[in-house]
Amino acid sequence: MLACHRIEGQPVSKSFSDQVHAIVAAIPPGRVLTYGDIARILGRPHAGRLVGWAMRSCPEELPWYRVVNSQGGLSVRARYPDGRLMQRVLLEEEGVTFDAEGRLDLARYAWEGPQP
Repeated sequence: MLACHRIEGQPVSKSFSDQVHAIVAAIPPGRVLTYGDIARILGRPHAGRLVGWAMRSCPEELPWYRVVNSQGGLSVRARYPDGRLMQRVLLEEEGVTFDAEGRLDLARYAWEGPQP
């Protein structure tokens, strides 16, 4: 039996979280994916919120900061008081730039995902 978490009645299996984390681990420096991108890569195009839930348990050693929202905005990392600032600094260290509203250009920085 798979270990799982429940979100609004939908199970998030351990294997789903592991799949999300594997994709996050593969995002190259200076590139990003959105929650929805990860859901689409996993064949669950409407599961962006489930990806967000899986990201809550993302191991520290993975580049969690390379996952942004669908507008290229930064996400708040609950376990860090200054998560948004930390995410921005880490991305800037990889050469990612932001506009005046604090968004990055997804057309420029989006990763196409793992190649088959």
